[in-house]
Amino acid sequence: MIFLALFVFTISFIQQVASHASFFHPSMWGFNVTAQTFPYDNRPVAPLTNYTFDEWWFHGHLDFPPHSTDVFQLPAGGRATTEISCDKGATSFFASSPGGDVRQGDNVCPNQPIAEFHTTGFDDLKGCALAIAYNSNASEVVPEDFTVFSVNQTCVWTRFTDFEVPERMPECPNGMCTCAWFWIHSADSGGEQNYMTSFQCNVTGATSAVPLAKAQVPRRCGADPEFGKELASLSNCTYGAKQPLYWFQAENNTMFEGAHAPPFYTDLYNFVDGAQNDIFEDSYIQIPTPSPVAGFPVLNETVAFGVDVPFASSGNVNASSSTGSVSGSNSSSSDGGLTDLDAGAW
Repeated sequence: MIFLALFVFTISFIQQVASHASFFHPSMWGFNVTAQTFPYDNRPVAPLTNYTFDEWWFHGHLDFPPHSTDVFQLPAGGRATTEISCDKGATSFFASSPGGDVRQGDNVCPNQPIAEFHTTGFDDLKGCALAIAYNSNASEVVPEDFTVFSVNQTCVWTRFTDFEVPERMPECPNGMCTCAWFWIHSADSGGEQNYMTSFQCNVTGATSAVPLAKAQVPRRCGADPEFGKELASLSNCTYGAKQPLYWFQAENNTMFEGAHAPPFYTDLYNFVDGAQNDIFEDSYIQIPTPSPVAGFPVLNETVAFGVDVPFASSGNVNASSSTGSVSGSNSSSSDGGLTDLDAGAW
């Protein structure tokens, strides 16, 4: 009987530790949710797949809020260091983890194979993102309120992961905003999954009062050689403020790519690595409606410092300066046999 009890405990402990990944900080919703809190495993590290809106939105943790004084700080123009792990016990916050302290330096998933954080290696990483809503009342926040302000394209790889914060981020009303960490992993390792961990945040050292522009739905527009699209269709990109990638749920999706061609927080969707410096109301003088034959947006050069302008470079694209057109593959599910993609994404 003693052996059986020990065996059951061991299996239970392994099941709790061996999982996926999440942002961890006391400012998050669901910080103390365990495998026993819900009738199903709804820990922050549990993936979100084919869930109803109430189940995936805020990871279903709106009834498990952080303390009002637990706020994650975002230094304008600086870097915010997050902790991302498969288990809270592998972070600085191990004291409230059921399994205790299992930290191993910068290891995301101690004692677990690399498949636990869904990659075959460094070259297979697809990035993760931080988004912000300028509303301190989380119950009022809706999906289109979130704007991605920072991306780390080499995520998930290390427990301590830095995110660059745009210098022009305005201050939060009454010192509080609502933020969220988002991640979609490579299709090469594991099934189709989405991740969302929400947390209280505040922008510190703000020097600008210019609001964020209204966030738009991202579009698949970058080079996609895996699906035979060698050239980017940069005029078909979403420029400026972009929403997170809401994908593969039973309700309220904005991305409709198939299981074998997930959307990612990379150049494929015009998410540059680092701070998203073009997300403000005055970042552009003009942004045409994206399409394969649209003109390019016009940056407001008096304020758009630090903005990466891919269409001004000599990358894998042939752009006509006179017409704003792009010569290359403008794909759809009908022209390239790319049945896993939404035809409107290219």
